[in-house]
Amino acid sequence: MRWEDLDRENCSLARTLSVVGDRWTLMVLRECFLGQRRFEQFEGRLGIARHVLADRLKKLTEAGVLARTAYQERPRREEYRLTEKGRDLHAAMLALIQWGDKYMAGEEGPPIERVHKACGHVMETVPVCSECGEPVSARDVTVRAGPGAGEDTLPRTAHGR
Repeated sequence: MRWEDLDRENCSLARTLSVVGDRWTLMVLRECFLGQRRFEQFEGRLGIARHVLADRLKKLTEAGVLARTAYQERPRREEYRLTEKGRDLHAAMLALIQWGDKYMAGEEGPPIERVHKACGHVMETVPVCSECGEPVSARDVTVRAGPGAGEDTLPRTAHGR
């Protein structure tokens, strides 16, 4: 499997990584979820090289994760807004951040707390089953071939062979 061919793999994770599997891309997305929208804001907050930032924003826009919208006409200036596809990455970002808060934060604790607007409490992301509502961990999940599966989608041990 070659990195540049991930988008053609019959694997949802590989296809997802073809869009967001780069550290700068994830950092740009972090900034989007923190409310940043403009090139100069991303550049200033991340300290990223202009050409690298332009490349990541172009890739996210082409993938439909971000949309460019004008906020000024003369001179024309545009900003980047999360699309529905982009906002749907929020749960994945929260899971990564929560892992980092648990294993990578300093002794002082996490640098940012996430507060649920509805109840006002600091929250943690808890994966639950969409059908029964029970919390789910890796040990609670098994896999099986789905409708888009190919011959090599699952390793032989996962097929039970």
